[in-house]
Amino acid sequence: MRHGKKFNHLGRKAAHRKAMLSNMAASLILHKRINTTLAKAKELKKYVEPLITRAKEDTTHNRRMAFSYLKNKEAIIGLFGEVIAKVGTRPGGYTRIIKTGYRLGDNAEMCIIELVDFNELMLKDAKPAKKTTRRSRRSSSKAATETPVAEAPSAEVVEEEAPKAEATKVDEPKAESTDAPEASEDSTEEKTDDK
Repeated sequence: MRHGKKFNHLGRKAAHRKAMLSNMAASLILHKRINTTLAKAKELKKYVEPLITRAKEDTTHNRRMAFSYLKNKEAIIGLFGEVIAKVGTRPGGYTRIIKTGYRLGDNAEMCIIELVDFNELMLKDAKPAKKTTRRSRRSSSKAATETPVAEAPSAEVVEEEAPKAEATKVDEPKAESTDAPEASEDSTEEKTDDK
């Protein structure tokens, strides 16, 4: 009986499963992202993340242990070089699984598994969103206090220019306004005469 044994065998014997996970881990380290089924991605995550944690300390022993899992020199160079340079400060969670739908032939659930700090699109989306929400809350109160002060000098400049323009315009309307009251007086006289 298999009570309490939750290890996914992925429909393979042990040697085949180890070889497959080793190849997938090397591909993930070299290419930073691979497409696979969800079940394989979950097992790969358990396989790769301890290797990345081990690679944070660059010693000969850790390199040999990682090589015993990966069996690929280029993957070891990438793991201890480029990958650790980006994820060295991260305490865990080095991979991300994104579901992409179902495969056409057998309807297997497909996904993309990727190294977290290598996806520039998600980094661009994630970082500004956090900053803008924090800044908008703080800056809205600051903006409310600073805005009138900032706008006041510009308003004074406009007001200084405006009276000069109005002074020239005021002379012209006065001449027109003198004609207008006379016309209004004539019309009031006519109204009073009619009564």
